Parts: sequence; C-alpha cells; structure tokens
Amino acid sequence: MFIVMVATECAPVAQAGGLGEVIFGLSRELEWRGHRVDIILPKYDCMRYDQIYGLTVDYHDLAVPWYGGFVHCTVWSGYVHGRHCFFIEPHSPDRFFNRGHLYGSPDDLMRFAFFSKAAMEYMLKTDRRPDVIHCHDWQTALVPVLLFEIYGHIGMHDQRVCYTIHNFSHQGVTVTGERILQATGLNRPEYFFDSNRLRDNFNPKALNLMKGGIVYSNFVTTVSPQHAWEAMHSEQAVGLQQTLQVHSGKFGGVLNGIDYDVWNPEIDSLIPERYTPQTLDRKYACKEGLRDRFWLRKDFKPIVAYVGRIDRQKGVHLIEHTINYGLRSGAQVVVMGECPDPTVNAHFWQLKRRLNDNPDCHLEIAFNTGLAHLIFAGADMLVMPSMFEPCGLAQMIGLKYGTVPIVRAVGGLVDTVFDRDHAPRAFEDRNGFVFHHHDNAALESALNRAIGLWYAYPAEFRELVLNGMRQDHSWAGPGHHYLNIYEYIAVYKPQHPVQTIDSSAEISTPTERIEAPTEHVEGPTERVEAPTERVEAPTEHVEGPTERVEAPTERVEAPTERVEASTERVEVPTDSIDASPEYVDALFEYVDAAPEPVDASPQDEDALLEYVAALPDYVNALPGKTDQSEYLDDPPQYVDASPEYVKVLREEIDMRHAHIEPQPKHADGLPRDVEARSERVDTRPVS
Repeated sequence: MFIVMVATECAPVAQAGGLGEVIFGLSRELEWRGHRVDIILPKYDCMRYDQIYGLTVDYHDLAVPWYGGFVHCTVWSGYVHGRHCFFIEPHSPDRFFNRGHLYGSPDDLMRFAFFSKAAMEYMLKTDRRPDVIHCHDWQTALVPVLLFEIYGHIGMHDQRVCYTIHNFSHQGVTVTGERILQATGLNRPEYFFDSNRLRDNFNPKALNLMKGGIVYSNFVTTVSPQHAWEAMHSEQAVGLQQTLQVHSGKFGGVLNGIDYDVWNPEIDSLIPERYTPQTLDRKYACKEGLRDRFWLRKDFKPIVAYVGRIDRQKGVHLIEHTINYGLRSGAQVVVMGECPDPTVNAHFWQLKRRLNDNPDCHLEIAFNTGLAHLIFAGADMLVMPSMFEPCGLAQMIGLKYGTVPIVRAVGGLVDTVFDRDHAPRAFEDRNGFVFHHHDNAALESALNRAIGLWYAYPAEFRELVLNGMRQDHSWAGPGHHYLNIYEYIAVYKPQHPVQTIDSSAEISTPTERIEAPTEHVEGPTERVEAPTERVEAPTEHVEGPTERVEAPTERVEAPTERVEASTERVEVPTDSIDASPEYVDALFEYVDAAPEPVDASPQDEDALLEYVAALPDYVNALPGKTDQSEYLDDPPQYVDASPEYVKVLREEIDMRHAHIEPQPKHADGLPRDVEARSERVDTRPVS
C-alpha cells in the first residue's frame, strides 16, 4: 500500500510538540511492515537541516494556483533518519515558511491553506496516486476538501483520506474564510458556509477547517479510544460534538505509540546506567545521577517527578500542589517544563526562588531533552494531573523506564495506566495509580497510596515497576490499527467523501449506490442438509450470524426485504435474473455465510463463484438497466445459490454475452455512510 503523510511536523527535523514524533514513528512502523510512505512537509527556514540526508531538488517549478494566479515553488527531497520526505518551498513575497518559527504568525491559516493546496498540486503533477492520504490536525484539514471538491475531478478520483485530530483545542476557525476559499480556488462561499460543510457550529460567519476535515474525510481518528468517547460525549471536542456524532460511523480512536529507539533504558546513551527489567537495580545509579545533577539531598526518599508543559491543560494548580504535598509526605520533587502562559511562568519562577534552597526539590522552568531522559530514568514516580489529555506520551515513557505513573483518569491516560488497587484487571496488568476528580483531595489520595507503598511494601512497589516495564507501547499496535483503517477505506471506493446530514439541518438523504467489491469470494467449506419444506420468512432486516449454525430443515418463503447473510435457502424464479446493487451485496453476503446445498457439485459451486466475481461487469451489460434509479425503485426479492439456479445463471450469462454489447458504467453518486468496525477501531471508553 502507498501512503502519503501530509503534515506540518516530523521529528527531528521540524517539531514543536508530539505531532512530529507521531509522524516519524507511525511512518517508520508502516515502512517496516512493507508499505511505501512519503511525507510532505513545508520547507521551514528554521528546520534542522543537519538531520536531512541527501537534500536535492525533486521538482523545479511547481506552479500552485493561488488567487487566480500562481505561486511558484521548489520541492525538495531528502531522507530524515530513513524516512523519505518532500519539502515544499514557495517563492512568494508572503514568505509563508520563512518566519523563524513553525507556528505563531497572524496569518497561520492562510500559510497552511497554501501548504495544503501545494501538497495536492504536487501529487497531481508528479502523478503520485497514493491509496491513502493521511493528514493531521487543522493545518492540513483542507486536504480532503480540496481532494473531493477539485482534485477528485481532474485525475485523483481513487485516493482516500484518513484524518487524525491530535488536539481539538486548535481548530483553524477564521472569520476571513471567504479569502481562503478564493485563494485556494474552492470559491462558492454560499456552498461551503453551510452547517453540513465548513461553517463553524457557533459562529455562522466563521469557517472551521477542522470541521471540514471531519466532514470530507473517509475516516477520522483521534489519538486514543477514551478521548474519542470523550470528544463525542463531553466538552472535549470544543464545539465539534454534534459534527462528530453525525459522522460517528467513520470516527474512532487509535492510541499513539512511543519510539523505543529513543525512549528505552536498555539502549539510552543519555542516562548514567542502562538497565532492563532483569537488571532493575541499575536504575538506582540513575537516581543518584539525578540527585547529583540537581543537587538534591541523598536520602532514603522516593523522587516524584513532572515532565511536560506547565499550563492549564496539564493541571497547573495540581502540579503546584504536587510540589507542596510531596515535600510534606516525605518525598523529593523534580519538575521540568516550559510555561507558555506569561502569568503561569511568572508564578512558577517565584515558586522556584522560594524553594531554591530546599534540598529535596528542584524546578527547571525550561525543557531539555537530555534532562528529560535523566528524570524519567532516575525518578520513582511520575505525576500527570491533566485536565484533558488526548493521548499523552510521558506516562508511556515513564512505564518503559520503570517510573510509576500517577495520573488523572482522562483521555489516553485511561487507556494506558491501570490502578494498582482498583483496576478490574489482572495484577500483572496494573501499572500505576489513578484518580478521577481535579481537586487537591483526589491528588493527595493517589500520592498517599503511591508513597505509602514505596515506604511500606517495597517488594510490591517493585512488582508494579516491572509490570509497567514489560508492557508494549511501541508503534507496533497503532501501526496495525492504522493499516486496518487504510485497508477499510481503500477497499470501498466511494467517489465522494462520506457525507451525513446534520439533524438540525434540512435533510436530503442521498440515494445513489456504491460499487460492489470485485474480488473472489470464498464459499462455505462444510456441507449441511438441504431444506425440504417451506416456511414464512421474516420481513425485517436480519443481521448475519457471527458463528456457523445448523441449516434449517424447512424451506422459507422469499423475504420481501433484503436479508443480510441469511443462512436459509430461499426460492427463486428461474425465468429472470435481477442484478441490482442491493442484489450484488446480498449475493456476496449469502455466498460468504450461507450453508452449502447438499446436492451442489464442485463444478456448480465454481460456476457460482465465477459468476460472483464477474457480476459487477455483468450488471453493466444488462439491457434496460442503465438507469440506476430503476434498481432502487424495484429492489430484488430473491437470493438463491442452488445448483438449478447456477445452471440458469450460466445459460443466461452465455446467451446475453453472446448477443449484448456492454454498456458504459453509470456514474456513482454519494456512497452510503460507512459503519465503523469495532474489531478494528474501538471507540468505547476503557474503564
């Protein structure tokens, strides 16, 4: 499979947060599984060019349509630690990506709207036709909109889009949406400023790019199953709850992974002593190294740490309470992180000055990667009291380094940390401490249990450490889930994105069909007794069984509505053959799940399977059936796979192919909504 990642970050060449690590880690995992992955990025002037190998020009003059004219770009190609990356460099007086930073400009929406347009133009003009385009966050949310409104009509009609939302807090909302529509060539503001497309759910004069990505993509993910549930049923989606509920059939959560080539105490060159679960005692050398680095007192005390941004999302008031309560409870405390909010930054600098002489505490109001490795390796416990946490990487890193996480039960923290005392799991799966409320009392309860276990039951605390170290939070699992999604949306080839109408808007349900799959479908492998009597068939929609059942010994009357995956034989007239889209679906499902008639010879079964494989082409050759509306107005009522019917099918196929020329295929319309497969992407919360 060929996948193109369209993103604004990729570690370590261009990174402002966790998105860069996701792009690099997921791309590498997909390549390890044998798939081709290209990454398209902006060519920032502040990139780490020392991390790019073989940077050369790939496309000299890419003319990107912009405001009725063109912006000429150079596209560069190079390898970032083995990942094949393409960097788009626009030559424009706007200096889109020559700002000395990745984000933070007043015209960020216009900058990344241009990047989305340039990425699509590059794929079109270089004849890149990936099976799946995977785009991320609001910065590339226009990619599926451009694909299905423009580029799908001029040569990119087979491409599918997976859209991942890493943070609902930043959605790309702008009241200058008409300018973006005009610049990108989408135009038609009256069309896109619609509640079913890009109009913001709260401001009717604003355009919401993230909403457009949700509406137009074939599948939408967020970065943990719990956060997907929270986004649909709480305020975590920041106003997009209704849109997600409308499109819930194509929405799910896939937990991120961490890079074990970077975050792994067995091979980490940035810590004093490497260690494994079998050599856990070496971790104490890292603890001593951490105390030496921050001039902490060498005493018999646990070290409680926090590593990450210090802001309101991360629970800034609980981070401060961790410092005070940890010191009162006989622990040492280390905090490291940046404070993007000036008010919070000033407060923590004041707190640092007040605690500067305390031998059991150190505050590092900055972020340093080398120190982060040392803290993860040297600390005993890691606190994450987040208000919301879409995924979280620190807790997974802490588990790998044997640092027990103490977390609030939100988002990805629920999916990765299981309480030592209360989780409904086997003891070997429990790996930390969890609290639920965002107040001081809840945090104190979890800290008491953790610090108390460290002092009173060191052997049990050690088992908790080993439980976390043995768990796998690499990209292997997420890579598997994303491949399932890619295969799911690539198999079903709608010519337009899945569209569902908001319940609050005027409803106009599409009635067009989707193409039936054309691959060979295996029939049942066991023989069952053929029916001998006739009974009344149910008229309601029947879901196919998930396990093989005994065939009925009675014959059934043909149902008046479609029966999915029925295991019952139904009678069929032998003087006509219906080949509508509904019948194509029903026949595939019947052959897959129905019992094999006892009197069907191998030759007849082969003939039936050949017929199924050829049926989509045969549908287009039937006379008088070029108008698809006739199929929908007059649905079939019979499904049969008996040897007699096979014989009739073969005779009529031969006759029709001998005398009828194939008719051109009818253009497909909007597809039916796609149902999320629970066995592939689980959107339910994990308790």
